[in-house]
Amino acid sequence: MTTLDNWKMTIENLQSQDELDKAKILFLGKAGLLTQEMKTLGSLTVDQKKEKGKALNILRENINQAFLQKKEFFDDIILNEKINAEAVDVTLTTRPRAQGKLHLLSQVMEDIETYFGNLGFKLEMGPDVDDENNNFNALNIPQHHPARQSQDTFYLNSRDANNKNLLRTHTSNIQTHILKNQKPPMRVLALGRAYRSDDIDATHTPMFHQAEVFVIDKNITMGHLKATIIDFLRFFFDEKDLAVRFRPSFFPFTEPSAEVDIKMKGRDWMEILGCGLIHPNVLDNCSVDKTIYQGFAAGMGIERLTMLKYGIKDIRQLYENDQRFLNAYGRV
Repeated sequence: MTTLDNWKMTIENLQSQDELDKAKILFLGKAGLLTQEMKTLGSLTVDQKKEKGKALNILRENINQAFLQKKEFFDDIILNEKINAEAVDVTLTTRPRAQGKLHLLSQVMEDIETYFGNLGFKLEMGPDVDDENNNFNALNIPQHHPARQSQDTFYLNSRDANNKNLLRTHTSNIQTHILKNQKPPMRVLALGRAYRSDDIDATHTPMFHQAEVFVIDKNITMGHLKATIIDFLRFFFDEKDLAVRFRPSFFPFTEPSAEVDIKMKGRDWMEILGCGLIHPNVLDNCSVDKTIYQGFAAGMGIERLTMLKYGIKDIRQLYENDQRFLNAYGRV
């Protein structure tokens, strides 16, 4: 028979939450054992009431504490059962999941940025939509130059007929903006898209990527340009003895100008980029004092670099999103 004297054993032997609820009513309910015992205080003397009342209150606290501990015990059992029921078997094989890879063009641009960044060149971006002043005039490209004709350049609607808006034909427009808005000395790497009205074939697309590097400082010479280009090309193609030659050429924005060719192992000479010392007229057009500062610039097509390095014959492969090509050349 359950009495107040064996409350502790009774609570310890409870086997479920349901038994706990019933035991709570048995001991502490309105008609419970402790409640009945409290009612007997009325027949006692004052001193007896104080003594027994204090003892019963302590007993109530002990019983409540025991019920609380037992409830936490049952709660832990329920929680563990739920966790075990919902557990994931980590030994199961995972479902196949395709992993994205860095596109080959992005890899090449990262390699270029890493190399020139280590030399202190600052990466700069510029507007894809620009005007004739920044894309042509400031770069000393005359009005009659073929590149300014509509069959080569994407012209846009413009309010000023004398300074039409266009999609930039090279990243050299970034050079114009930087020279106009920043003070030399400077070392700049310009990366981005360029646009020309070309038909799509194995070596041409209307949109392509260019990288341009330029330096403005005092006493810059052709020797600085050659050393920078030669070292970069040997780094990029991972050939420390890569043969590099500079051929005299002409660009409106550089003087003197040169085409750069490389000769990789087992191949003939291949044109790779154009470069030269920045033309004094360009410095004048951008308000740079040509009596104090000189500079060099070099521009290269990202797609061409990529195709030569990885032996890709058709530029369209870089844009077709063929999963086989991406898996073969992509980098995690």
